[in-house]
Amino acid sequence: MDLLEAAANTDPKVARGGGDITILDDAALLPDAGPSGTIADIQSNDYQGAMTMYVVRSGDTLPQIAKMFQISVNTILSANSLTGGASVKEGDTLVILPVDGVLHKVKKGDTLQGLARKYAANVSDILEFNDLVAGQALVVGDNIVVPNGKERASSTSGGGKIINSRARLIASFPSLAGYYQNPLPEGHKTQGIHGYNGVDIGAPKGSSVYAAADGVVVTSHFRPLDDPWFGGYGNYIDINHPNGTQTRYAHLSAVYVAVGARVSQGQPIGEVGNTGHSTGPHLHFEIHGAKNPF
Repeated sequence: MDLLEAAANTDPKVARGGGDITILDDAALLPDAGPSGTIADIQSNDYQGAMTMYVVRSGDTLPQIAKMFQISVNTILSANSLTGGASVKEGDTLVILPVDGVLHKVKKGDTLQGLARKYAANVSDILEFNDLVAGQALVVGDNIVVPNGKERASSTSGGGKIINSRARLIASFPSLAGYYQNPLPEGHKTQGIHGYNGVDIGAPKGSSVYAAADGVVVTSHFRPLDDPWFGGYGNYIDINHPNGTQTRYAHLSAVYVAVGARVSQGQPIGEVGNTGHSTGPHLHFEIHGAKNPF
């Protein structure tokens, strides 16, 4: 009779990590520290068009955060409805745009031409960055990134309110039981829900990691180093799914798929590794937009 067997490791924190340093809307970075000890030392910036949620760490300042994400302080202020004299404190969550510009929530009557005039931007840039087509009607409530857009001085009033509860966000996600398959079926869970709706699944280095559902690869980050950091995730993959959700596969030792590739549920996409902020070979698996069934 087959019996369950515990992981042969005396370290009580074996095969864990990554989740406590991550939170995002579509992509998240929450490093405890960069490769040299501070957030400003993180060099890589492969955001590929995704908005990021960043949880402020002790000692962070807006200029440091802006430098890390290679955007201006004004872009951070605008995206979070903050004034020029605003400051941040540990635990605050900031919306980080992938480019300098403005985040606009569509209101009734808004048009692409109107947004371009309002923020002194180009319609073509808005179309391209938001994957829109000319003449397409904007949907009220949608968020539109306006590349290189500029807020008027009077448009930002009050100190603004920074999001500080990822738990409420995750609790609001729908349950889509049966939609996702286990991305590492031969592994064993070493840490439950943590970070941004993620779990850790332990398995030997080199074990195959599979796509949890059909979708398109939107981020494929790989650096052939012994311990690539990249905000604690190490080497990782993001896949967008037809139901509007996204899955992330982190700490990989190998990546099989490139950005733009269409993958099928159960298709091998990489291998288990120990890259980034990790204490042993495992997969850190997140679901953005739905409850994590694993």
